[in-house]
Amino acid sequence: MQIADKYTPQQIEAKWYDYWISHRLFHSEPDEREPYTIVIPPPNVTGMLHMGHMLNNTLQDVLIRRARMSGKNACWVPGMDHASIATEAKVVAMLREKGIEKSSLTREEFLRYAWEWKEKYGGVILKQLRKLGASCDWERTCFTMDDARTEGVIRVFCDLYEKGRIYRGVRMVNWDPAAQTALSDEEVVFKESHGKLYYLRYRVEGTDRTIVVATTRPETILGDTALCVNPEDERYQWLPADARVIVPLVGRSIPVIRDTYVDIGFGTGALKVTPAHDVNDYMLGEKYGLETIDIFNDDGTVNDKVGMYVGEDRFEVRRKIEGDLAAAGLLEKTEEYTNNVGYSERTGVAIEPKLSMQWFLSMKELAEPATKAVMEGEIRFVPEKYRNTYRYWMENIKDWCISRQLWWGQRIPAYYLPKGGFVVAPTAEEALEKARAKSGDATLQLTDLRQDEDVLDTWFSSWLWPISVFDGIRHPHNPEIEYYYPTNDLVTGPDIIFFWVARMIMAGYEYRGEKPFSNVYFTGIVRDKIGRKMSKQLGNSPDPLDLIARYGADGMRMAMLISSSAGNDVMFDEALCEQGRNFGNKIWNAYRLINGWRVDADRSQTETERSAVEWFEQALGRSLRQIDEEFRSYRISEAFKEAYRLFWDDFSGQYLEMVKPAYGEPADAVTVAATRGFFDALMRLLHPFMPFITEEIWQALAPRAEGESICVAPMPQPAEEKPGVLARFELAHEVITSVRSVRNQKNLPQKETLALEVIRDENYPEEYAPLMRKMANLSSIDFITEKDPAAAAFLVKTTQYFVPMAGKIDTEAEIRKLSDDLAYYEGFLVSVMKKLSNERFVQSAPEKVVANERAKQADAEAKIAALKEQIAALR
Repeated sequence: MQIADKYTPQQIEAKWYDYWISHRLFHSEPDEREPYTIVIPPPNVTGMLHMGHMLNNTLQDVLIRRARMSGKNACWVPGMDHASIATEAKVVAMLREKGIEKSSLTREEFLRYAWEWKEKYGGVILKQLRKLGASCDWERTCFTMDDARTEGVIRVFCDLYEKGRIYRGVRMVNWDPAAQTALSDEEVVFKESHGKLYYLRYRVEGTDRTIVVATTRPETILGDTALCVNPEDERYQWLPADARVIVPLVGRSIPVIRDTYVDIGFGTGALKVTPAHDVNDYMLGEKYGLETIDIFNDDGTVNDKVGMYVGEDRFEVRRKIEGDLAAAGLLEKTEEYTNNVGYSERTGVAIEPKLSMQWFLSMKELAEPATKAVMEGEIRFVPEKYRNTYRYWMENIKDWCISRQLWWGQRIPAYYLPKGGFVVAPTAEEALEKARAKSGDATLQLTDLRQDEDVLDTWFSSWLWPISVFDGIRHPHNPEIEYYYPTNDLVTGPDIIFFWVARMIMAGYEYRGEKPFSNVYFTGIVRDKIGRKMSKQLGNSPDPLDLIARYGADGMRMAMLISSSAGNDVMFDEALCEQGRNFGNKIWNAYRLINGWRVDADRSQTETERSAVEWFEQALGRSLRQIDEEFRSYRISEAFKEAYRLFWDDFSGQYLEMVKPAYGEPADAVTVAATRGFFDALMRLLHPFMPFITEEIWQALAPRAEGESICVAPMPQPAEEKPGVLARFELAHEVITSVRSVRNQKNLPQKETLALEVIRDENYPEEYAPLMRKMANLSSIDFITEKDPAAAAFLVKTTQYFVPMAGKIDTEAEIRKLSDDLAYYEGFLVSVMKKLSNERFVQSAPEKVVANERAKQADAEAKIAALKEQIAALR
């Protein structure tokens, strides 16, 4: 196969991806080989490819391709998450554009629209990942709400309920007024917010005195049911035991309670208690039996329970109530105040603490084996720093609110009986049997039962992902789950360590009795080159598909790989994509160079070519061993950098220069065969990082059968080590570099031959003399016993080398240059001696400083002697 003269990524990438797919090279079935399994962190069905996906999926693809080429049965399972909140919001917005309100639809009608939307727009991101070269087993694509996954989720809910782990109750939850659903603690993001501290006057009933209370949320006075002070606070000892106060504006009389919970030092030491709208107030309310008044509708507007500000948004009420309090003389003052406010991770709105009937999963027992697995090293975190983050969360874990007030998702399998109570069952038919048994009414019909309206949290589906993708919930002993589970590596971001990673570990031990994966590689955040997190809002996040169109997927992948290391943020710069494309161009042109060599079968391999081949074979082996070690340590970026250096510096920069024939001359068959073999090995080594260009060139290197691909070619193995070859070559390479440096210093053209003189010792690499003569363009290498003061000298380890300059340079100009250098060092020596002749300096300065000055003296004296010798020789 011939390749084009010019490297054009766009002309080869789609061709080879189609080839891989048509020959099912990414598909895996259980067999006798060792499995290597990765499950993709399922992107939201609403998602579009962004830079974080580029990083995460490039790393996964590198790992899976390398495993495939290492002889393992590599299986990368793709899929999508149904993303309850995000998808429902998309569908509601789509309906609104059509003039349809969700409230006007039945659940079934809404879900028909939702599935239509999913079929039309969902999964775009998986198609986009193909552009990147992602070698997923697309035949295994799963969706967290498909039939198999849904049945598994429902079974798990029922199982955990039967075990007493799932319970239902009224609790204070994080409420998202935009999505109108409860959120788990992990879905709340706390941000520093600038607001005000409002000082309100609560009149003590039966007196003219007031108690001032500081609050950041004056609108919640509508739900106040007590005022609390610390019993130790001397400021409030005057209050009678049965004191009551009047809520400002509202006029409600509420009791004063005393509890050490109140911080005497904060604000005025008095706390308004609103049990329905604050977690801590709720606990006080439970303790003292306080009334609970929920003042908000689900959308964050004020309800009609108090009769004030009805239907108005909570933040508009905050603005209005400040003026109303001031007008009534009930606002003492306001102060600027900064505090942390919780925001919905899904919709970005401020969450509202709200009392709500929800379903919860008790986490303590589930957390114990999962904590132990990570802390004892059964599951490895890369980097390890995240182990402590994980441990802290697991040891302080709270019960998981798993219900969501949505329609898109797996509906909770709880069925309510006509006369109270409920049953939990995986199907409606089983629920009916249970309901009849529980109620003792054999005449009950399905129509008599009402299924719970809520759906399960999306994460309640994805926490089962490593098991459910192999249908291990419904069929726990099927051949696939027995073969592929536990999976090997998980690549994900640290931002979902609690949402997903920890929960998958818990599910693994609960439902398989073992870990779900062996290693978790945490990526960093992709930032721009000045350190800002990439986002659409900042406008600093490029479209990955645009970058792929401009630079090719291989160039884009290299940009990700060269700038990332586990757990560290990626400082992305588009120039890195250009560097990636340039590397592709380097590979392309190197292949075209060797492919253009004319071979003479009768020509013998020279000693220069033989030693070059021997050296590169050893250099390749060294890099292969180093790259293996980098992968074992999950230093994927470092592995790529070594492969890049090997090709760019060792192979292209040195080896090809050593073996390429002179212009118009043929090459010998032995060297050409070795060079093409090295190129083949390099393409296989680079393939996991840059799959497209390596496939194109590998196919061109030799005739291939239909369906044969570098994807499943074996990873190259290092040749047997030959001690000393690399070290001795490095000596020769330094000689070549030093001669070239002399040429630059003396303005001698590279084409002009030079002689080299050597005072030979054990560090002179005599076996590489032919190579040194060719690469440094030397007419001869002669051995001498005394140094030549008129020659340009250099030292390689302990060996002295001299390049005779007679007739090569302008003697007078060289004398002037050396004389200038001599004058500089003589002046420098005078300044050093001035310090050392100062007895006070020598006696009082630290010994290290004096020693440093004496070293400067010795160095300057040696240079002066050498310069005088060179000047004398030239004269």
